[in-house]
Amino acid sequence: MSATRAPSLKPRDLSIGSPLPDLRKDPITKLQLVKYAGASGDYNLIHTDDETARRVGLDGVIAHGMLSMAFLGQYLCWMASPDSVRRLTVRFTAMVRPGDVLTCRGRVKALSEGTGGRQLTLELWAENQRGEQVTVGDAEVMVA
Repeated sequence: MSATRAPSLKPRDLSIGSPLPDLRKDPITKLQLVKYAGASGDYNLIHTDDETARRVGLDGVIAHGMLSMAFLGQYLCWMASPDSVRRLTVRFTAMVRPGDVLTCRGRVKALSEGTGGRQLTLELWAENQRGEQVTVGDAEVMVA
């Protein structure tokens, strides 16, 4: 992960359309996919065995979609405290393969005042090194 220190979301500095800081992840590895299979309980061999993946028409193993969703969850918690996250929804739009480098990005979609702080609605996405969005979604966080 290239970012070492978490930024803080300061509502006074944000407006609709404000970009959020990037979070660049390390390249996806096959070992990471095996470990994620164990952690998630998703042992579908298309994520860990090239031969099986090729038999079903893929070029080789692909990452679990939920891994890129987890990266977006990490991205939210990196910018705001975990207890400030109110909602995260995603849609998987492209396959992620070993060697891909994902960068989590986002922008402010809406702002509103709420009890206990300001609610931010964020547009989020993870994109690969070719600039292709592989996972897209939105989230709501409360910040003081």
